[in-house]
Amino acid sequence: MLTAMQLADAERHDLSSLVDTERYPLDRPDDPTLQAVIERSRADLDREGCAVLRGFLREDRLAQMREECEELADKSFYNTREVNAYFTADDPALPEEDPRRLFMTRTSGFVTRDMITADRIMQRLYVSPAMKSLVARCLGEAQVYEYADPYAGLVLNVLPEGTEQPWHYDTNEFIVTMMTQAPEAGGSFEYCPDIRTPRDENYAGVGAVVRGEDRDRARRLNLQPGDLQLFKGRFSLHRVARVEGTTPRLTAIFAYSQSPGVVGRLERTRQLYGRVSELHIQAEQDRAERTDGLLD
Repeated sequence: MLTAMQLADAERHDLSSLVDTERYPLDRPDDPTLQAVIERSRADLDREGCAVLRGFLREDRLAQMREECEELADKSFYNTREVNAYFTADDPALPEEDPRRLFMTRTSGFVTRDMITADRIMQRLYVSPAMKSLVARCLGEAQVYEYADPYAGLVLNVLPEGTEQPWHYDTNEFIVTMMTQAPEAGGSFEYCPDIRTPRDENYAGVGAVVRGEDRDRARRLNLQPGDLQLFKGRFSLHRVARVEGTTPRLTAIFAYSQSPGVVGRLERTRQLYGRVSELHIQAEQDRAERTDGLLD
């Protein structure tokens, strides 16, 4: 029988049964060890647009989470389509070399939040106030919120052999991820820090990266299962390289927002998850324009 400690609870602060609290004492917000982690993460995010908390999950819980994710992966929705870095339609009026006209094959799978039960480690981490506090402090935010979206916010990304996520941006300013299973080969995370800003899409620089003409700008990150990654993917072009071998790459994605009530865009939800809800339809009707003016 499950106990309350084994279920996701947005009021439960104690993550000591899941997280290596010797290295990351989340239950002691003023602990010098945790403050040092936060200061280092802030510096890395400012400099690189990315921070990694190595060995965040306890080793025994990592094995459990890997098993849970392997089981969930069977529910994944797979979709293959040609996309550009912005998930926008082709515009023949633009020059052929414009990155908005450079399309790449994207094949990946997602298990949505409504399929991830409250006893899963992913859910227990995602809703925890201690986790939200850590993410907010590392990002310099007063507070972060779970998505209101019934599908997104918390998802499992499944990349089997031969699949990849080509160059793209995130719709949210930041994302938090944890790889739970590494592939036999390939599947590396590559990114170009701050290649665009709210004032400049930098189409020339983005195009050079997408076409493979500029190989020096992209950085490769060596992620290990159990590492917690914080990444500013709204401004940094990034991709996951093609996975090789029979072992799929499994990654938990914890998406938080700077304001409550966030629901994903209708078309992107349909593309990624293969379905939409009434909430997505209504939210699209009520949606205001993005304030930063960037393409999605």
